Amino acid sequence: MGRFFEKISFEQWQKDINDNREDYDSLELPRRHTKYSAAYDFKSPIDCVIKPGEIKKIPTGIKMSMNNDEMLLLVVRSSTGFKYNVRMTNQIGVFDKDYYNNESNEGHAFVSLQNEGDKDFVIKKGDRLVQGFFTKFLKVDNEEEIKDIRKGGLGSTNNN
Repeated sequence: MGRFFEKISFEQWQKDINDNREDYDSLELPRRHTKYSAAYDFKSPIDCVIKPGEIKKIPTGIKMSMNNDEMLLLVVRSSTGFKYNVRMTNQIGVFDKDYYNNESNEGHAFVSLQNEGDKDFVIKKGDRLVQGFFTKFLKVDNEEEIKDIRKGGLGSTNNN
């Protein structure tokens, strides 16, 4: 299958974001911005404001596929934390291969941001929101075979 980004379907977009086809069509896939960048920048598909002390769950409109021994890590952009004191509520988002095309939300990646600063944090549609890193992971040599497959989205591995 391979490693790639794609938009969620327009039907999923309508459930999670809005009914605006132009917004959907204008969404850009994550990309690296310089030759030696390690991360892929995810852009916000919406405008929003996070007030001081507030937490907001923000859609990306993106799902990602990866190889069997890989994961995608999402982290807040360093300038966002440094300049505005805004961070991801879980500090790092871990996306496994079986999150892609899951039954409940197609593998749509969401980001939960908290404003710990003293000013409104304004996000405009198209602003770079978070960055994603693909990386390999290792398993223990004596692991028993696992047959369970993810059926849902965020937090679904607790609901076997």
